[in-house]
Amino acid sequence: MLIPDSNSFIKNRDWRMFIVKVSLIIVLFLIMIFIGFVLRTNQIIGNQIISSARSHFKSIVLTRRWNSDYGGVFVKKVKGVISNPYLVDPDIITRDGSVYTQRNPSLMTKEISEYSKIDGDITYHITSLLPLNPDNFPDNFEKSALEMFEAGSRESSVFENRNGKTIFRYMAPLFVEKGCLECHAKQGYSLGEVRGGISVSLDISEIKKDMTNNKIIVAVLSIITILTLLAIIISMVTRLAKKLTGAYQIIEQMAITDELTQIYNRHHFHAALDQELKRSERYDHPLSLLMLDIDHFKRVNDIYGHQVGDEVLKGLSAIIKSTTREIDVVARYGGEEIAAILPETNCSGAVLNAEKIRDNIEKHVFKILDGKILHVTVSVGVSCVDQMDDSEKDKAKKLIQIADEALYMAKESGRNQVRS
Repeated sequence: MLIPDSNSFIKNRDWRMFIVKVSLIIVLFLIMIFIGFVLRTNQIIGNQIISSARSHFKSIVLTRRWNSDYGGVFVKKVKGVISNPYLVDPDIITRDGSVYTQRNPSLMTKEISEYSKIDGDITYHITSLLPLNPDNFPDNFEKSALEMFEAGSRESSVFENRNGKTIFRYMAPLFVEKGCLECHAKQGYSLGEVRGGISVSLDISEIKKDMTNNKIIVAVLSIITILTLLAIIISMVTRLAKKLTGAYQIIEQMAITDELTQIYNRHHFHAALDQELKRSERYDHPLSLLMLDIDHFKRVNDIYGHQVGDEVLKGLSAIIKSTTREIDVVARYGGEEIAAILPETNCSGAVLNAEKIRDNIEKHVFKILDGKILHVTVSVGVSCVDQMDDSEKDKAKKLIQIADEALYMAKESGRNQVRS
């Protein structure tokens, strides 16, 4: 039974798929968050732009209402001041001979808009579907908005590009009030009707530029965040995989190891023997098996106790393990019986190895309770694949049988010896 290498376990397809799936989920989640953040930011900025346009509209409407409530205001007619041709008798002369001309709400709105063009990024335009002044004819946006107002809408807006600038246009309706009838009653308007509207144009090029820069910054931060999180995820999952690999190896080792002696258990012995027999048959290589049994082990347990017996078993297993090779499989077969599979070893080589093990055990001094010492010996039975017929069906069983028979012969012949 093979224990997987740590690196190969980490590179396992399931782990890669796990990392990919977790990464995709997190990436999609973060992308959704960042997209939501950008959309929400754009919505907030858009609402602020509309709120600003509404405020300007309301300001100019209040200014017009103030003008209208006073029946228009008069300004001194100086150089450059032209009388409104659409008003009847717009001029008055004072006692000192000064001339004042009337500025009605419409003309006032137009002149305020001219000031706005010079001092700021806001312009106003009063318009209607039936204007008295040709300058008040609506453009396409304004005409569409006015038609919407006639149908019941209360505002309209649109973004336009003009000479490389981004313009936000907002328009809301003007309703006929009492002060409006002085000029517009002859057009058939009545109180409360939609007489026209005022469009407000805001240059939002800088805001648009800031929004674009914000998107770029968010995109860059998103990429950096995603890459950082992916690096953290990969690092964490890799560490987790290594820890799980270590735990898996410990569990696997426990499953194939005898708890007392820390050599392989009987289950692993049979699996390893089947594997080595297949390899031996495939490549026509030699294979041998040793079956070892501690001589008079029951007497050790009876005289010194099972605790001492366990210590002897552990010490003996360590001697066998140190005397064999890395490729050899040493396992506790049952009780005080230990088996050793010797790949690439013929019968004569196996007997030599068995004699070396027997001799090392015989010479070893086991220190037990109260400073006492103990010597033990082992009997060993040896078998090899050369002793079996090629037609043998269960070669593992036969190999064990031959070794057991040889072990029995060693015990019957006086113990502390090797037989094959």
